[in-house]
Amino acid sequence: MIELVERLDRNRFDVHLACFHDEGAWRSRAHAAAPVTPFTIRGFARPATMARAAGFASWCRSRRIRVLQTCDLYANTFALPAAALGGVPIRIGSRREIRPDKSPAQLGLQRQSYRFAHKVVANSAAAARQLVREGVPSRRVHQIANGVNAGRFAQRSSRREIRTVVTVANLRQEKAHEVLIIAAARLVPHHPYLRFVIAGDGPRRAELERLVDARGLREHVTFAGHCDDVPALLADADLFALPSRSEAFPNAVMEAMAAGLPIVATAVDGLLDLVEPHRTGVLVPPDAPDALADAIESLVVVPERAAAMGMAARETVRARYSFERMVSAFESLYAAELDARCPGARAFGTAA
Repeated sequence: MIELVERLDRNRFDVHLACFHDEGAWRSRAHAAAPVTPFTIRGFARPATMARAAGFASWCRSRRIRVLQTCDLYANTFALPAAALGGVPIRIGSRREIRPDKSPAQLGLQRQSYRFAHKVVANSAAAARQLVREGVPSRRVHQIANGVNAGRFAQRSSRREIRTVVTVANLRQEKAHEVLIIAAARLVPHHPYLRFVIAGDGPRRAELERLVDARGLREHVTFAGHCDDVPALLADADLFALPSRSEAFPNAVMEAMAAGLPIVATAVDGLLDLVEPHRTGVLVPPDAPDALADAIESLVVVPERAAAMGMAARETVRARYSFERMVSAFESLYAAELDARCPGARAFGTAA
């Protein structure tokens, strides 16, 4: 979302950012990209949230916002109905997950909020299909794949042994980090030089660290926590692994591909569209640590094959998934909706 906000054509769009909490790892970059206004809430069930929603509607009216773009479940649920109340003529929701790690009540609220969207942008074909399964009419589903700045990622050596396996993902249940840890326990006795780097933070960290200790992997597994410099992290790695149970279209895999890393991931959802088996990576069933270990080992023992996959992955990202393509697609969507609903508009206030 920040990459989109930074790149939107300021000759056409006056961009504003709204958020729930004016804090976090991306705060400084968000403020540099556009004016930021917080609408602090502590949960959808609290009475104060209705007042915040009314305040957001008033904020939209006062700034003459014509396009609203939301970016996750919480933003969809809060902002789409409030923007309708505020008279925003173009309301665009999003879907970036297949099976979110959220409660049934939260998912139900999001399904209702989609009723207030003129379009819902899915970041993959798998996410688009999920929207239709949840009752969003197909005519209102619009697919725009994520983008990546391939130029940030250095070209790797074409011949390099695999010693460091990296994964980048929030430490949540659906990311299935324990599957990678169990696979590592199988691999290390045969390949004692292997190192596994788990980048990202989340509620499962202590649990996963206990599993590492129980498997005797403390010298082989590093928890890197939140990482601001992903290109540097990937430059030091040799293979990217993602054992997720569900993925729409993971940015982490796109970035690893841009860095020229071969991919070993699960054959689920959007990963089926992103990773081409035997060309850019290897896909395995979810919750199958033995299959994951076998796939990693198949590249460890034949580094030339891994290098060829990494080069193909980098070429694929450069050809299909640039930020320029992504931003152009969003701008075209905004313009088409404005032409249909606000004929004659030339410069537009846009809220993200």
